[in-house]
Formats: sequence, C-alpha cells, structure tokens
Amino acid sequence: MARMRLPETRDLFARKLQFPAARTEVLETVGDTELSPPDGESTTIRAVIDRSDVETFDSADDLYDTLMMLVGAQFIGRRYYDDRGGMPGDEENEVSF
Repeated sequence: MARMRLPETRDLFARKLQFPAARTEVLETVGDTELSPPDGESTTIRAVIDRSDVETFDSADDLYDTLMMLVGAQFIGRRYYDDRGGMPGDEENEVSF
C-alpha cells in the first residue's frame, strides 16, 4: 500500500486517473493509498471518499478539493495557528500595521 501526504495526492490523481472519474474508478485505482497526516493516525483515500456521496469527480482538483473538505483535523496542522501573531481571543495584544 502506497503512503503519502495529502498535498501529494493531486499529482497522483492526475497521473493515475482519467477525468471525469467515477467514484468506483477512484476507489479501485487509488482507494488503498494511505494518507499520512502531520499529526495523528493515518487513513486511506477510500475511508475519506466513503464520507462523501459524490459519484463523479470532474478533475484532479475536484477530487483533491473533496478530500480536503472531508479529512479530519489531524491533517490541518497546528490548530488556531496565525502567522501574524496572537491567539484567538487575544485582542488586547493585537497589533495593526
């Protein structure tokens, strides 16, 4: 079983699938690919797609976007991270430029 990070899947879809692609084709071709999150337990593309009722994917981007909407919080990275500083609810120390 192949293992990859979520951002790498868009290229995989473009290489392995012909679009529009039926759900069954996606599951047969790449469904067993394991997704490795930055933090937490891995899952498969099949497990993620099974959370959806989409039957046809129009493009690699469409399939990737569907995955992005359905993956769990373990794929998001640092929660509440803001590269501009501060934490949510920390308006007292907010700086505006």
